[in-house]
Amino acid sequence: MNATIFLFALSLTFHACGQNQTNQSQLSDNKPELNKMDLSKISNKNVRQAIEALQANDKKAWYSYFTEDAIFTDDGRTLNFRSFFDNAFDKKEKFLDIGKIENEGKDIYGNFYAGQWGTFRVFFKFHQDADGKFDRLDIGQTSK
Repeated sequence: MNATIFLFALSLTFHACGQNQTNQSQLSDNKPELNKMDLSKISNKNVRQAIEALQANDKKAWYSYFTEDAIFTDDGRTLNFRSFFDNAFDKKEKFLDIGKIENEGKDIYGNFYAGQWGTFRVFFKFHQDADGKFDRLDIGQTSK
């Protein structure tokens, strides 16, 4: 009797393991390709390229679009730009989709993966100086 119960339990274990592998495979096959998002609708070339750098988790390229003393706000609070984005790059934060673009391609709205904080609907508002670099970036949660 004990051998029968053991064999039955063993067969359930193998069956469960097989299902788990199938489910993991299915999950990875259905995973959205976040870096394949169409950014061509962003009409401001520098904003588009900065967002491409963010999506690719390319910190060096991202910072190259900003002035050394760029002002940064998050939900209206002025924060240290480099410190904030160093942390964001460490956590591979990025847009999951872009829903709306305004202000000649400088205001971007979409769902954003914010690491440990989860996913939020956000805005990124880029302010460009005369040389084309960004001297200010305002981000925050939005309902738009």
